[in-house]
Parts: sequence; structure tokens; C-alpha cells
Amino acid sequence: MAQTIRLVTDLDFEEAMERQSRLRVFKNDHIIDTGGVIVRFDERTIVVQSGVGDLAYHARQECEFFELRKR
Repeated sequence: MAQTIRLVTDLDFEEAMERQSRLRVFKNDHIIDTGGVIVRFDERTIVVQSGVGDLAYHARQECEFFELRKR
């Protein structure tokens, strides 16, 4: 079973990006993206890549981000 860690700070996002951890993204209490990795982020947007040409842009203030780690 995977451990989920909420990402909030720039350091959290930086560490998840370096580890290439898989993410779950929630918006309005619904999963809107799962399994992608962070490729870029700034204070407004998190860019998640799920496949070769599959990029998703998520508003940092509107979404919740969780890193999935194996136990």
C-alpha cells in the first residue's frame, strides 16, 4: 500500500520532482489526475506529466497535491 504525503511548500514540490514521485491531484474533493510526475512548478502552476505527450497544468491554489510513496 502506498503512503500519501501532502505537498504544500516549494521544498515539498522540489523534493517530489527530484524523486520523480507519482502524484494524486484533487480539486473540489475529486481526483482529477493520478500517476503523473512533476516536471515544473512555480507559485501559481504545477505541471504534471503522465505520458510522453500528456502534460497537465494545475492551479496551485485550486488543487491539493499528494505524493505517493511506496512503504
